[in-house]
Amino acid sequence: MYCELVVCGTLPRRVTISMAKDRLLSGKARAIVDFAANTTLDDIPDEVVDRSKLVLLDTVGSLLAASDPTYDPGRIVADFAGDGDGRSESSIIGYERTASCENAALTNGTLGYFCDLDAHHPEAITHTPAIMVPAALAVGERERATGTELLASVILGIEVACRVSLALNPGALYDQGFHPTPVSGGFGAAVAAGKLLDLDSEQLAIALGLAQTQASGLLAWKEDPTESLRPFNPGMAARNGVTAAELAAANFGSPVDPFGGEYNVFRAFSNGREAVDRLDRELGETYAITEHAFKRYSSVAFSHPALDALLGLLEEHDLCAEDVAEIEVRFPATGAELIDDADLNSHSLQYLLAVATLEREVMIDDIVDDRRSDPAVRALMDRVSLVRDEQLDDCFPERYTSVVTLETDLGTFSERVEYAAGTPEKPFTESDIKAKFRRITESTTTGEQRDEIVDVVSDFENVRDVNELVELVR
Repeated sequence: MYCELVVCGTLPRRVTISMAKDRLLSGKARAIVDFAANTTLDDIPDEVVDRSKLVLLDTVGSLLAASDPTYDPGRIVADFAGDGDGRSESSIIGYERTASCENAALTNGTLGYFCDLDAHHPEAITHTPAIMVPAALAVGERERATGTELLASVILGIEVACRVSLALNPGALYDQGFHPTPVSGGFGAAVAAGKLLDLDSEQLAIALGLAQTQASGLLAWKEDPTESLRPFNPGMAARNGVTAAELAAANFGSPVDPFGGEYNVFRAFSNGREAVDRLDRELGETYAITEHAFKRYSSVAFSHPALDALLGLLEEHDLCAEDVAEIEVRFPATGAELIDDADLNSHSLQYLLAVATLEREVMIDDIVDDRRSDPAVRALMDRVSLVRDEQLDDCFPERYTSVVTLETDLGTFSERVEYAAGTPEKPFTESDIKAKFRRITESTTTGEQRDEIVDVVSDFENVRDVNELVELVR
């Protein structure tokens, strides 16, 4: 795939690109792009494929739940994308409108993370499906990809995104104010989109180089009470990855080695704390998609073990809100900053535990409809304390160990939770995930739609055109 344009007077561009290819790809970059370019769904173990279909269903559920027009962030971005450059290529999920492929990826990526119900990788601290599924659906719809091709693109995109996050060191990213999900997610989206555009190894390397220079995303969303910026970050990564793949398909240029060179992504983001060996460790032997945790609550994953512990104690001892005098939570000191009395409802452990004590769940409406002024919520928030426990740091971020102690009129009760429900260590069943999908999409779909979507995704490797699913979720 060469362009015959002339660059610098007499030097054909085809020669320039060819010379770059001769210098491309060494070491870990070669391993990553060769693996991504050459792996098909037939090469991936059946259990990984089965997990990918559940991740796809769960993510589509999060997209549909967020498409409720009463939620401003999704509606605003959908309006923006639909009124964009006039290209009608890909669908905006839950809306009767289309947009350019890049803008559809932007919008659907924003929707995917809005409800905070999407699956995540605990150790890499990334919400990769909310990026990869929107990017793959946008490109797959336009290219009329098969279900097999889309599943492979999602699996491989998630794989690369998680490896990049682990190599960058998500703890280092957090310490410098970066959001690991979008910083690493653009690399994965470039691979997911690139697979559907049939890029070869050298073109995927270019796509990763272009993803590298677009890598971005700050924790500034912590200071946005509208909860708009937080989901915008994954949307941005999905758009950036699609853009990178499309430019690579057109033989655009990029750094010779996407993970090497003097000004590489590790120098920019890791501050000397990178773990570059994570890029290709056990590549092809383990799959990150099987390590993802499914979410029960519309809140940051760090809060889930504590929520499980709290609700378990309330049920076990038949306690109501009036019985609770004090709630103490011990949490790894390293990660406590993001959840200790945070301004955002989705990240404030005090707010989340108060709502859960009253409602026995935490859903997106509890997040967007601020209940802090409710006297019952306020009173319970004042009774919640978070203890930053350095003794729990040795397990973080591989797990978010939380110890919840309730002081009540009936006595003191305590529960330690190492892994939240939905993690690989305490997995949801297939029935659990399908039930969650039906529950969170009740306001945006009919019962017949939900059944059809579940049936199509369950047999997705035999779907001949991704548009069979798109038609059901448009």
